Amino acid sequence: MSSDPKPTPADAGPIFWLFGLSGAGKSTLATALIDNLRERGVPVLALDGDELRAGLCHGLGFSAAGREENLRRAAEVARLGSVSGLCVVASFITPLESHRQLVARILGPQNLALIHVDAPFEVCRERDTKGLYAQAGKGQVAQMTGLSSPFEPPAAADLVIHTSAESAAASSARLLEFALERLQPGLA
Repeated sequence: MSSDPKPTPADAGPIFWLFGLSGAGKSTLATALIDNLRERGVPVLALDGDELRAGLCHGLGFSAAGREENLRRAAEVARLGSVSGLCVVASFITPLESHRQLVARILGPQNLALIHVDAPFEVCRERDTKGLYAQAGKGQVAQMTGLSSPFEPPAAADLVIHTSAESAAASSARLLEFALERLQPGLA
């Protein structure tokens, strides 16, 4: 289970790794980016934390070891997509700096863009799109990131989107502009 970066071919696709608290807007922004890129003819591999936990990462749980293994597997799938020439849009909470470093080691710095989708905990709790914060408040969700499990602010990110400070449309437009600037010639 090596996490050393593998050689990246020159025609590897870019990887946009969105991370932040549940309810910050990661999935919303990822979906909009994927749709916009596909409309431009860019082949995209979409990776979502909930989707991977329902299949490839089923049964891992939310312990420290389970979270790390979930992210390791996700990063390996992202790498495979990238070296196949796909643009990869990944959306995972990725709560700890050590998790982000693991992802970066696996993917290498060449094509990876870490994008912090930032919203204050209280805003995320108010949004509660999945009902997780309500369940956590009733003791039905153990290890809720930001509540009973830590979320560390990033030491660095290639882009920070403050979803509580601007509309979803404005956030989506900024993310698309950023992505288009990073796409390799021939993909856009």
